[in-house]
Formats: sequence, structure tokens, C-alpha cells
Amino acid sequence: MRILTTVVALLLLPLAASAESRLLHAGKVIDVDNATVRVDQVIAVTDGKIQSVLPYSQQAFAGKVLEDWTAFTVAPGFMDMHTHLSGDIQFADTEAYLRAKPEDDVLIGANNARKTLEAGFTTVRDVGSYNAFTDVALRNAIAKGWIPGPRMFVAGAYITVPGGGGEVSGLIDTARIPARMRVGVAKGEREVSAKTRLLLDNGVDWIKMIVTGAVLTDGTQVNQSEYSETEVRAAVETAGKRGHFVTAHAHGAQGIKNAVRGGVRSIEHASLIDDEGIALAKAKGTWLVMDIYNGDYIDTVGRAQGWSAESLQKNLDTTEAQRIGFTKALKAGVHLAYGTDAGVYPHGDNAKQFPYMVRYGMSPMQAIQAATIESARLLQQSQQLGSLQAGKTADLVAMACNPIEDISCTAQVYWVMKDGNIYPGKAQHEKH
Repeated sequence: MRILTTVVALLLLPLAASAESRLLHAGKVIDVDNATVRVDQVIAVTDGKIQSVLPYSQQAFAGKVLEDWTAFTVAPGFMDMHTHLSGDIQFADTEAYLRAKPEDDVLIGANNARKTLEAGFTTVRDVGSYNAFTDVALRNAIAKGWIPGPRMFVAGAYITVPGGGGEVSGLIDTARIPARMRVGVAKGEREVSAKTRLLLDNGVDWIKMIVTGAVLTDGTQVNQSEYSETEVRAAVETAGKRGHFVTAHAHGAQGIKNAVRGGVRSIEHASLIDDEGIALAKAKGTWLVMDIYNGDYIDTVGRAQGWSAESLQKNLDTTEAQRIGFTKALKAGVHLAYGTDAGVYPHGDNAKQFPYMVRYGMSPMQAIQAATIESARLLQQSQQLGSLQAGKTADLVAMACNPIEDISCTAQVYWVMKDGNIYPGKAQHEKH
């Protein structure tokens, strides 16, 4: 860890100016708490916090210096609850994962973090790295101001069974996989508890369990449950004693129910969730984080790049079912947070999922709420993040058009503010 931290420190990329007092005169402001759009507002920011959001009047702001954002629609900073910032996309070459060095993954992650921030995503929950704890080093570097990037809540490594969905591949002889990539491998309640403690000792924010096989891990089956309810509960209870939560990667219907009954806070993917699983998630208050854009990228780019036939077939088997489950869960009133699996597809394209969420049943406001206040609630950070309220952290995005009228506007991010610091958004880079 000390080596990784030193490597990241060498980046020292120039950041935006330090937080200061400023008045932003916005054309429109999306109020996700009340599901309304407020016109002609002034957002006051001091020392990285929102002081007020008030209607503009010439009299009230006479003599004050206002920054002209009247051409923009301003929303809270977006939040992605399922990213993998460390490392690179290498699914066509499994051997490349075995050669990946931790220090390289952190440096690649720094570039990915910058792209994510420029896309308007000021907070992410990063749910695992093959090279253990590279996400911890990246999180710390961003928090210290060494590099630009979103606020990160990290899992460190995957808790997975030997040869399971959290391994580099279920088809590779485990003796060939470096020990640093198998930190979370555990079988049985005792080992699961021990590995949970180990991850927490190394500074993770969340525990990520791979409860079923994975689409992109060859040799595993998405319908196969890899952990029982009691094994899940062992991780949940161990983490809970130290004030932390568990999230479960689970595609198959039975694995989803094992995880929900075991007490996880959220389910990742939930591709093959059935009606019983939806009802159970609703009753338990479990969040679903469903990456419903990702399947199209895998099918298109994966085929073009020669990803494994097994993974491509599993993707076909789960993509449409996941979208049907998303619509059902929405109608049932299950908690839904925004999560994309960025890292399977290129970082910085996180907003591409917004139109899919609208296509499969959400209103534009609901989709934006999923990526703001609802994600903040999943993280238990809604007192500080997720909406534009006095006293909250000054995270916001300025878009060149109104996403409530056209959800694709979420990709037209012109300015990003995080902790009161302003960065040029992705739309400015593309323009130039």
C-alpha cells in the first residue's frame, strides 16, 4: 500500500482552484428532494458547502458578483453506485489481467477517475478490484487532493469462492493467479468472516460478495449460487459489528434471495430476479443496482473485439431479463440506485444509462433521483450528498440543456463542481 500511495503522489496533476465563496446564477435548478425544476435561481457556495438556493432578484443581489450559468440546468452531482475505476478493460485477453501490476492499475485508475468526474459523477461506489486495495490507494489520493476524481467508497477486493465469479477466470489454474488477486477468496462461514475482517482492516468502506457466477468470468454460471444465506449472513454480521455494509453481486434468482435474506444492503445486477425476489427486496428494504445499459455494450463491442463466446452468450441470456426485472421492481416500489458497471465499458460514459432507465419505465426525474438522492440514501450519506440543499456538500453539474425534457442532456455536462471546486465538464472537452 505504501508503494502504491507513493506512485499516485507523483501524479500531482493541476486541480481546480481551492474552494471559495461564489454565487452561481443558474437558469434552472433540479430539486430532486421535491421532484421539481426551479427557474432563475442563485446557488451560494462557501468553503465547499451550499449556503442557499434562492430565486434571483436584481434587488436581492445588487452589487454582488454572480457567475453567469443562466444557460445551464444545474443538478446535484451524479452518483454511480457500481464502478471499477482501477485497471483497464481487458476482457479479450484474460492473461493480461494476470500481468497487471498494482501500481499500473492505480495510475490507470487516476485517468479513469478524471474522466468520471468530467462526466458529472462526483461520487462513486467502487465495488472491487482484482489487484486488491488499488481502489483504496486511489480513493485516498483523490481525498488528499493529489489527483482529480469523484469521491470514492471502495470494496478493496472481492469475497468469492475458489474459482468463483470474483476470480480472474474460473478456467485458470488458481496456482497461476497472483496472491494479491486472491485476497478475498473464502469458503465457509469462518473463512468469510475472517476475510471480511481482513478487508476492513485494510480500510475498505464496503464488503463486496460474489454470491453467484458472473457474466464475464468464464467457467462460472450466472444461475449458480456460490454462497449460501448463512455464509452471506456471516459477512453481514461481521461487517455490521464495525459499522459497515455488504453488497452482493448476484445474477441468479436463488442467489439474489440468499443475499437478501442474509441481510445485504444492496444487490448488484439482479439480472434474473423473479417475482419472489422482488417482493423480498421490497419487504427487506434492499436496494437493487441494475446496470441495464451495459448489456448492449458487451454485445456490440465484445463481439467486435473477440470476447469469449461463453461471456457473450451469458450476456445475451441476462440482458433482456434484467431489463424486464428492472421494470417490475420499479412498479413494485423497490429501492433502485444508479449503477453502471463502468470499467466493463469506457469510463466517462456513465450517463449513457440514463436513457435506458427512462426507456424501461422511469420518468426523467426518477432517473436523476436514482443517480442523486437515492444513491446518497443507499450510501447513508443523504445528510451531506445527493441534493442541492443548504448545508450539504457543494457537488453539482451544469448541463447545456434540460434533462427533464430530454434525458440525453445528462451527457451534456459543461461544468462540474465537487466540494466547491469547479472543473470543466466532458462537453467542453468534446467541443474543443
